[in-house]
Amino acid sequence: MSEKIFLATGDLGPNRPNPAEIFDGVREVLKQGDLIFGQLEPCMALHGSPAAQCRLPMRCNPSGAKAIRDAGFDVISFATNHCMDWGREAFFETIEHIENSGMKVIGAGANIEEARKPVIIDLGGTKIGFLGYNSILPQDYWATDVRPGCAPMRGITAAVPQEHDQPETPVRLFSWPHPDDLEDLLSDIRKLRPQVDILMVSFHWGIHFVPKVLAQYQKYTAHFAIDEGADIILGHHTHILKPIEVYKGKPIIYSMANFALEGPERFFEGKGKLTETKQHQVIAALNPDTQKNPKKQMPTDSYKSLILKCVIDEKKIKSVSYIPVKLDFETNDPVALVSSDPDFHEIADYVEEITRDQNLNTEFVVEGDEVRIII
Repeated sequence: MSEKIFLATGDLGPNRPNPAEIFDGVREVLKQGDLIFGQLEPCMALHGSPAAQCRLPMRCNPSGAKAIRDAGFDVISFATNHCMDWGREAFFETIEHIENSGMKVIGAGANIEEARKPVIIDLGGTKIGFLGYNSILPQDYWATDVRPGCAPMRGITAAVPQEHDQPETPVRLFSWPHPDDLEDLLSDIRKLRPQVDILMVSFHWGIHFVPKVLAQYQKYTAHFAIDEGADIILGHHTHILKPIEVYKGKPIIYSMANFALEGPERFFEGKGKLTETKQHQVIAALNPDTQKNPKKQMPTDSYKSLILKCVIDEKKIKSVSYIPVKLDFETNDPVALVSSDPDFHEIADYVEEITRDQNLNTEFVVEGDEVRIII
């Protein structure tokens, strides 16, 4: 059995007259992939109305589906916090465009059973299973028995006063997985495990734009998933790279950040400028870098990204590495970097720094134009 290459990226969402051009700087690397996973951030629809509870209703032209497929993507998670931004009509239209383009969808469906349904891909004799979930959930965006939406993996947060007898004393925040969602996740893994050789779980989760920090519920959820049988965790949503952990020999990529995703201004359909809205100012306050540069749509760290690469051989993940990717400051187009480029090492050093900051002892080694994760 010959080796196969699996690639994974963070958030996708091309929204321009020629959506294919957003992939020009990474197309050659993506050609290496025998199987490619990505996360779709916005809806792909021409119809629908904005949901009342969303802050930035995101949708892009459906022509982006073909561009994503032509770039090489095979499996798409639509378990995003924007999946219901434009209502049920746009939700179903999005899934239809993805599937009609020849890609498989995980993490979303007409009801909770469909949203939790896995995708199984036969990659040269190796069966690879995918499950997708979302922790970033506006009200009613998650599927139920009678409602469409995404598969939920909610987190519960508690604020505990450091001095219990002092009113308005500083508090510590704690979070943990929602027990019902966690049991559903573990049940899904148990059912899928005997059917596949490699089991991948995708999570839309984490604290967006805040550098380094991982939420406690993420660690609990990831570890429970691996204990139950997952082989790798693919994280996204935060629009910024997050640490990488190796738990019991299994990699946890907490966030692959933005990839082929337009800047937020290309999704803003309101009056005036996005940067002048209250919702943007609240988000900008999360990262000091954005506050220093109020005209920027995102902090500098949001322009650092990666392509995850797994070599699969003898029905196992043989090695795991990543290719550093830089997003263009003007266009947001991703560009794959080589080791002779100083930006390559800036991103590699950044990933190691944020990983150490969260007390994770993951080892990294630069090998050629990749950074290998020691598993």
